[in-house]
Amino acid sequence: MYRYATSNAMTSALLGGAIVFGLVTAAAGQDDMMNNGMMSPGLMIPQMNPVRGKQLFASKGCVVCHSINGVGGEDAPALDASTMTLPMNPFEFTARMWRGAEAMVAMQRDELGAPIELDGSELADIIAFVHDADVQAGFTEKDIPARIKELMDKSDDE
Repeated sequence: MYRYATSNAMTSALLGGAIVFGLVTAAAGQDDMMNNGMMSPGLMIPQMNPVRGKQLFASKGCVVCHSINGVGGEDAPALDASTMTLPMNPFEFTARMWRGAEAMVAMQRDELGAPIELDGSELADIIAFVHDADVQAGFTEKDIPARIKELMDKSDDE
């Protein structure tokens, strides 16, 4: 039998009755989850923290081009949770980002001076934020760091 590395949040969500990626319900045990295509040996899904994602969305500069609640840039699509398809597959969201990567990196170089660098956990947190209407409800201009506001103001002037 294989041992699977999963996050505590995912394991508890799966075993607690949530449908994750539309594949498994609480009626299945953990072994059944793994045999039904949920995870492969050696893979793990990072915990997805929308509160941390809110901070990263602002501090990394995503907000320069994207808006949430009307707060942020208009050069790229708004990322309001109300516009997201549910249930959300974070890999599909990442695939959409990948398809737009060339344009996104060019805009980041132009607006921010360099591409945004994210590790897997940071990306997971940002994806959680853009899909969490409750956390988004508290997103305001006060969440944007001064250095990012300066970049936004500079791009507005051009």
